[in-house]
Amino acid sequence: MPNMKTMVLGVGDIGASDKMGAGIKTYALGSCVALIIYDIKEKVAGMAHIALPDSNIRKSIADKRPGYFADIAVRRLLQSMARLRGNKKKGLVVKLAGGASIMDAEGTFSIGSQNIKAVLTLLSGFGLTPMSRDVGGQISRTVTIDVDSGKVVLSSPGRKNWEI
Repeated sequence: MPNMKTMVLGVGDIGASDKMGAGIKTYALGSCVALIIYDIKEKVAGMAHIALPDSNIRKSIADKRPGYFADIAVRRLLQSMARLRGNKKKGLVVKLAGGASIMDAEGTFSIGSQNIKAVLTLLSGFGLTPMSRDVGGQISRTVTIDVDSGKVVLSSPGRKNWEI
C-alpha cells in the first residue's frame, strides 16, 4: 500500500516529483509501458503510464490523459520534469518497464512491442537512451521509483521484487 507521499499513476497519467521521501508508482502494467526518468543531481523523478503508441487513434483521450499515448507522453513528461529541474539536457537517467504480451501470447496485436518501439524512437529524438529496461514477456509489472535515490523497483505476482 502506498504511503501518503507516493504519487499513484493510472493509465495515461504523468507525474513528476522533487519531494524528498516521496515516490511515484503505477500498478499492473501489461502491454502498457512505464517511462521512468530521473535526474540524479537535482533528485527529480518522473513517470508516464503509456497505453498506446500513437494519439491519432483517439485525439479525445489525448486531451484528457496526455500520458496515454507515447507520441505525447514522452514530450509531456520531459516538460513536467523541466518545471522542477530546469530545461537541462544532461543528467537524466531513463528506464523502461512493461510492454508485455499478456492477453496476446501469439503476438497478433503486438501492442506491447509497438509501445516499446514508439517510446524508444521518441526518446532518441530527444537524444535519450534507456540505461536499463525490463520489457516484453508475459508478466504484469508494478513499478515504483523513489525520489531520494532514483531506485526503480518492479514487482509481479508470484515473484520477488527486482530493480532495474
